[in-house]
Amino acid sequence: MVLLTILKKLKLKEKEMRILILGLDNAGKTTCVKKFNGEDINEISPTLGFSIKTLEFEGYQLSVWDIGGQKSLRSYWRNYFEQTDGIVWVVDSADKRRLEDCRAELGQLLLEEKLSGASLLVYANKQDIKGALSHDDIAQVLGLHDINQRHWHIQSCSAVTGEGLAEGVEWLVNDIASRIYMLD
Repeated sequence: MVLLTILKKLKLKEKEMRILILGLDNAGKTTCVKKFNGEDINEISPTLGFSIKTLEFEGYQLSVWDIGGQKSLRSYWRNYFEQTDGIVWVVDSADKRRLEDCRAELGQLLLEEKLSGASLLVYANKQDIKGALSHDDIAQVLGLHDINQRHWHIQSCSAVTGEGLAEGVEWLVNDIASRIYMLD
């Protein structure tokens, strides 16, 4: 009986993934998480610190860490890097004036040794806003095509409508699973 309990716990542990949601303030990180989870998005305030959600997706348990993106909080991001399997970098595709800041912060993030094996999903968010840059334009500005040492994917999305969120999470989960877990 004890052995069976231990095996069940190992099996559950085996199907867990730790995901960090990062990006500049007002990119839509919390809205992405809440919309994907089917929660109300009408009243969202800036994340001060972090929020953790546990989500189920395709038989995996996702421990999603939504970390505040204000400039004053970014130096604390590294406190959350341990045992991270995937990074979701959320970009406000309509905020062209902050894209260079976004590129610089992502560049610094990708240099972190503790994140070296983590898959990277970039959400080109706010595609529902007129004048938003396409995911191809965002990939160009962020220099994603220059990333050779990491699995990455960019996904157009709208956290408000939910469009593209599931496709992004599906890519991330499948990529992590293909690297970390043996396929059943």
